[in-house]
This record gives sequence, C-alpha cells and structure tokens, in this order.
Amino acid sequence: MACIFGDITKIDTTGASEKTASYDGLGVKGVEASYKMAETDLKRVDKYKTIILNVGRAKQMDPAVIAAIISRETRGGLYLTKDGFQKNGKGFGIMQVDTGFHTKRGAWDSEEHVTQGTEILIGFIKRIQEKFPTWPKDHQFKGGISAYNRGPGNVRTYERMDVGTSGGDYANDVVARAQWFKRNGY
Repeated sequence: MACIFGDITKIDTTGASEKTASYDGLGVKGVEASYKMAETDLKRVDKYKTIILNVGRAKQMDPAVIAAIISRETRGGLYLTKDGFQKNGKGFGIMQVDTGFHTKRGAWDSEEHVTQGTEILIGFIKRIQEKFPTWPKDHQFKGGISAYNRGPGNVRTYERMDVGTSGGDYANDVVARAQWFKRNGY
C-alpha cells in the first residue's frame, strides 16, 4: 500500500535510546533494540491488524507506522488500564490520544480510535510540511512522527527532532519499529 507521506523504509533512523531499550532490559540500543521491542509486541499488535490495515488504507497511511506507534505507545495495549487509559496520565487507547487536547472517540481498541490517532498523526505531518516546506518528504514524515509525541513546536531541526521527546528517541524508535513491522506483515 502506498503511503502519501513518504516511504518508511527509506527514512534514516538511529532506533531506540539506551533509556528506551532499558525498559525491556535489553543489553543493546539503537535499531536492534527497536526491532526486538517490535518483535516482543507483535502478538499483541496483531490483535488489531485488521483495524490497522483498514485505517491505513482509508487514510493512506502506512499500516507499519500505525503498528509501530501502537507498539511504542502502549506495547500493543499492555500498559493500559481496563478502561483504556495509561496508568498515570491523560493518554487514551492503544494510540494514546491525549485527552488534554482531544476528545476521545470510540473504545480504546476500536477502529474509530485508531482512525482518530492516525488523523492526529496526519495533522502533525501536515504541520511539519508547512513548517519545513524545503525538507524532503521523508524528513517531513519523520518530523510528523516526532510531533505526535511532543507537538510540532518541539521539532526545530531534522537532526535534533527527538530532543525533548519521550526517551529522547521517539521518531527514531517509531521509524525503526515501523521498518520491522513492514518486513513482518504490515
């Protein structure tokens, strides 16, 4: 499926930071750690595969990116309370829609929720395209992924877009996970 925002397989990435990798007790960091975490989450993320593929097709978003965000945000739903919230915050659902900025739509694991999360991501990609019109398409795509975590104001340069994101690696980790999901059925 073609993604109108870029080709996730062509985006450069450093993968997960040591801090992010440490949550799984991994002795490695970088792309290898991101791949291992994506693999760990595969069975949980696969529960939503039909939803992810449907939303990806409808919104022209690479399903591997949606899967990677679900993996990064909630480890495929593992880190959610029974009502779909993160244990100590305003993030809702498998894509962690911030209820401080958005009115939640649908159940925490529904197609409506994944559609909302994907629409938010697309909105951020478009904001980055406007903010950095001379960046190559793939750089704008990665910048939008970073903005999904900390907002478009946090993205100031391509090289340092993850400064201030969770783990200091959000876009790099999501891109690496997405590349793994792309090679594994998404």
